[in-house]
Amino acid sequence: MSGERRAPRRDAGGAGGGEFDLFADVEPPKQPAASRKAQATPAEDEEPGGYPGETPQTAVAVSTLTETARDVVEGAFIPLWVRGEVMDFKAHRNGHWYFTLRDSRAQIKCVVWSRDQRGIPAAPDDGMQVAAFGRLTVYASRGEMQFTVARLRARGDGLRRRALEITRKRLEADGLLAPERKRRLPRFPRVIAVVTSPDGAALHDIVAVIRRREANVRLVVVPAAVQGDTAVVELCAAIDRVSRWGKADLVIVGRGGGSVEDLWAFNDERVARAIAHCSVPTISAVGHEVDMSIADLVADLRAPTPSAAAESAVRSSAELRNELRKFSLRMSGAARALVRRRADGLRHLTRDIADAGAAQIDSRKAALESVAGKLHALSPLATLARGYAVARDPQRHALTSIEQFKDGEAFDLVLRDGIVPSRVAGAPRKEDT
Repeated sequence: MSGERRAPRRDAGGAGGGEFDLFADVEPPKQPAASRKAQATPAEDEEPGGYPGETPQTAVAVSTLTETARDVVEGAFIPLWVRGEVMDFKAHRNGHWYFTLRDSRAQIKCVVWSRDQRGIPAAPDDGMQVAAFGRLTVYASRGEMQFTVARLRARGDGLRRRALEITRKRLEADGLLAPERKRRLPRFPRVIAVVTSPDGAALHDIVAVIRRREANVRLVVVPAAVQGDTAVVELCAAIDRVSRWGKADLVIVGRGGGSVEDLWAFNDERVARAIAHCSVPTISAVGHEVDMSIADLVADLRAPTPSAAAESAVRSSAELRNELRKFSLRMSGAARALVRRRADGLRHLTRDIADAGAAQIDSRKAALESVAGKLHALSPLATLARGYAVARDPQRHALTSIEQFKDGEAFDLVLRDGIVPSRVAGAPRKEDT
């Protein structure tokens, strides 16, 4: 097989499951016997050989060697999936990730450039079994072989679960998952903004439900990609556009069903924060009923499907008519109950007023009788009734001292039941005490 390239070998490609071509190293062409002899025992004074590095005089630089090795390695291996266990993971301050991928017999250094990390849900942990997709190369400045990783998949769904947990903890620390920050949806929205793909099934379902419910509402579609590399940026921009517009009463953000990868944009922290900071109440409707995303956690209401989101957002005409009938019955019943309560209250008030008036009269009568008794006790008539009399001169002034009586003067003697005209006979005298 000397001097010819080996046939390509088909391989399963590791965790990726697809086949790939793996080419072995190409053997260098055999040199003539004289050249082999010169190469084996070179002499210092010999002339330069036929190719670089054949003699000390034609020695190549280290950088040339490592760069050539890099070119050979990168040319011999196409991008492929490699599986192994992660160890010695380090996130450098320049943004790149460095770790070693190993199995029971060998290991290789790996690097994930910061530009390639957007397609990886989260950084791997030491000990995690992963499948890494990338290209084998040589780090020329150090002469080290390494594997440049562009995509990373953990066994099962480990990386995605870890990414969800990290995002959830960050949002929870900022209070964006607290139930008390959830806003109440408007009962009768007039304008509903729908952030979704204009060509997707979600928009079709929302329109169909609103037409079926005959709701008098205006739908405004704010287009955005709901999967792919541009989905996160477009979703954030669309939600921000709704907030700045300021004319929507409610916004529905979502898409139809799909794989975990298809729905992953709605687990992005940037989309979650855009929904949480939206000035309009939000409904998240991502995938099917079994799907749960970070967007569902921060939205004011989580709908299991886009159709359910439309039903939660608007009330049908039949529901409104039924609600109006119930409201009318409640109003009539409340009015009748109010009249009954007011009539009962009036009757009770009349009785209370009558009782209060009678009590007031009795109280005043008792007080008057008390005063009359006191006045009667102090009245001169009461004194006269006990056998006393009062003397008065012709001018009706009371005579209270013997010095006021003169011999022969007339006076009246007032008794209990009449007046006796009298005259003083003789000089008045004082009674001995």
